[in-house]
Amino acid sequence: MIVKLKLLFLCFFLIVGPAIAGDDYRVTHSVVGKYDDIRENVVNAITNQGLVINNISHIGDMLLRTGRDVGDRDPIFINAEIFEFCSAVTSRESMKADPHAIVFCPYGIAAYVLPSDPQRVYLTYRKPMANGSPQAKKALKLLEKLMNDIVQEALP
Repeated sequence: MIVKLKLLFLCFFLIVGPAIAGDDYRVTHSVVGKYDDIRENVVNAITNQGLVINNISHIGDMLLRTGRDVGDRDPIFINAEIFEFCSAVTSRESMKADPHAIVFCPYGIAAYVLPSDPQRVYLTYRKPMANGSPQAKKALKLLEKLMNDIVQEALP
């Protein structure tokens, strides 16, 4: 039975291909396009939800800078940023159900381009683990829906 399920999931991901991939801790989408366009789409999709971006982490720049410091000049990304934001409604609901859900806040969506595929932009977010009480599971499923809605809006 487990082998059949694994085969079913494998077939699903082979069919869906690079458009969506994930595992237990992340969801990744990709699209062929220009980084600046997709980046702007992410910013707009977050603000269209009535949310405020409280930080943009310039991960690609940091890795490039620190790579020189540690003697590793191989680029990991062409562009890479994480957009951090929070939802007062979703955060409050999830933390009221389970105060340990604080670990999910702020929410983050990463946008990046790999040197091996410079025409493809990736959007990735941490997948909240819907554990705990029924209320906690419900709240974290709402968080995952919010993240997915933002990414779907950002994709052309």
